[in-house]
Amino acid sequence: MHNTQKIKKRNLLMITIAGLINAFGVTVFLAPVKLYDSGISGTSMLLSQVTPDYLSLSLFLVLLNIPLFLYGLKRQGKIFTIYSIYAVLVYSIGAWLITDVLPIDVAMASPLAGTDLLLCALFGGLISGVGSGLVIRYGGAIDGVEVMAVIFAKRIGLSVGSFVMGYNVLLYIVCGIVIESWILPLYSIVTYAAALKAVDYMVEGFDRCKAAMIVTVRPREICAALTETFSTGITRIEARGGYSGQDRDVLYFVVNRFQITRLRDIVHELDPTAYITISEVADIFRGDG
Repeated sequence: MHNTQKIKKRNLLMITIAGLINAFGVTVFLAPVKLYDSGISGTSMLLSQVTPDYLSLSLFLVLLNIPLFLYGLKRQGKIFTIYSIYAVLVYSIGAWLITDVLPIDVAMASPLAGTDLLLCALFGGLISGVGSGLVIRYGGAIDGVEVMAVIFAKRIGLSVGSFVMGYNVLLYIVCGIVIESWILPLYSIVTYAAALKAVDYMVEGFDRCKAAMIVTVRPREICAALTETFSTGITRIEARGGYSGQDRDVLYFVVNRFQITRLRDIVHELDPTAYITISEVADIFRGDG
């Protein structure tokens, strides 16, 4: 437990890369065509558009995000808070470098996608989502709305996901009212959808494994056959039927999606009455032993 409370250099390195990726997606694809990111990032983009030039996107990112992370310090923990504040600082500095220092013209159009709103929405969302997902994968968050959701969602009877979605819907409505147009907020919803999918892939992996739960009366034979075929271990759990009261064994077995059909055929060949359920596994962590 003690080791999990240390700041890890590898995590800081990956969060640095993630923050720069996020800054690239937002400043190169979204901000030049006035599209909006989600959460505090999107709020900062809107505020930077309607306030004097010296109140920049980078400044609002720091001013809005850091107090939220500090407010959630007790709930989220010190290491999470440090990683998150660091991610926001890297994101903010990266955005400042791209918009004000590097020789990249992002004033009127995206240097890579021009003024094509669909391309900007898709690639801006995907790239910023990759950055956000990497930060989450390595122990932090890059947007304070997630912290607000964890703290306040249950108090108002919402799930964390519903709270975040509700915030973003409200944000896009406000954007439409402020700029007196619904085209950009609607395209921003495309950005949000692309970012969500990218975050899922970064956090949970591109090729999720499958967990098979096999209820059988022939556990030994099936264990032997599956182990020989797939060269991997199986967990055997003693169980009892809730209706029949008869003893059964449950086998827990992790496979990839290409092995499911073969697993089913092997199991049903040995025990035609076996009951198999398949579910997705987001991640697998193995011990050192």
